[in-house]
Amino acid sequence: MVHSTSPPVPWIKTPLIESANLSQAAGCRILLKLENLQPSGSFKIRGIGNLLRYHLKSHDTPHPIHFYCSSGGNAGLACVTAARALERPATVVVPLSTKPDMIAKIKTAGAHEVIQTGKNWHEADRYLRETLLANDEAGVYVPPFDHPEIWKGNSSLMDEVEQQLREQGDDGADVVVCSVGGGGLLSGILLGLEGLDWGNHCKVLALETQGADSLHQSLLREEVVTLPSITSIATTLGATRVAQKAFNLAKEFQVKSAVLSDAEAAMGCWRLADDERIIVEPACGVNAAVCYGGRLKELLPDLTRESKVVIVVCGGSSVGLETLVEYRAKYGWVEQERSQDPEVPSTCSAPNGANGHCRTNGGLEWNS
Repeated sequence: MVHSTSPPVPWIKTPLIESANLSQAAGCRILLKLENLQPSGSFKIRGIGNLLRYHLKSHDTPHPIHFYCSSGGNAGLACVTAARALERPATVVVPLSTKPDMIAKIKTAGAHEVIQTGKNWHEADRYLRETLLANDEAGVYVPPFDHPEIWKGNSSLMDEVEQQLREQGDDGADVVVCSVGGGGLLSGILLGLEGLDWGNHCKVLALETQGADSLHQSLLREEVVTLPSITSIATTLGATRVAQKAFNLAKEFQVKSAVLSDAEAAMGCWRLADDERIIVEPACGVNAAVCYGGRLKELLPDLTRESKVVIVVCGGSSVGLETLVEYRAKYGWVEQERSQDPEVPSTCSAPNGANGHCRTNGGLEWNS
């Protein structure tokens, strides 16, 4: 039956904070939208949570809904977290390559069942559709990013940014920075900007990593293309094909698309940990990385010291302290490629101090 009352909202309003350290590094005002604080650990719960609410409101069969999601990452975790808040079961099918700690997180979040099968996501998704959904008349498929209700849910992020900027006495942002996988977050941000007075004047910087740059390649070729494979460590940006809606909106809004290396994305992770005590995965670290070494002003040279840049700290649950240490050992050389501001704390926590500016380590204990 159709629900007469609206289901509860499973996501929260997250803080928007101005970072003195990242502002010093970037040479403009950096405001961090802390989506890593969502109940599922990432922004994904906005869009997926909204999709689940949509199905609950429109459900017209006597059987209670059972949600199914094929994701070994943040989408699966968001689906389970939202379903639990909505008091509905959710089953997640993950490929055999999924790490044990992520499976444990999905189970602990309240999954009805976690099934591990298939060499990759496509095989796991096929099993979900052909074996599970085909035999459950109450089953509802939950895609990770390509659905209008997901874009609508993600647009709520910009509604919050508008309100929070106004509360701080600011009249809008000059730039919004986000990373792009399948394009669900980007679509939500652009649709959200449409309804804001300052939306037409706000630039959007869309970031990807080399080997997971389906949007960038599509914009270069002026058509949606499919990558042969994902070769980046930013696996949660690993959609081989960006959503058509995201591609269309990116062209319409003249989104600035840029691609950074895995080393730069990893650097963004450890510097965000040192400067703001926030741990994220490379799919999010790439957003922080542009603040360092002059990268942001290379991409957007018109920025001034007073320009307001909102960076979506999209979160993610696949990285811990040990992984950050491994990244630093493998990619620490990237700090030496560009001059660094010695007044930024994370400059001094680099191995031996970036460019020799500092001689003591701070922040996390790194091995160099």
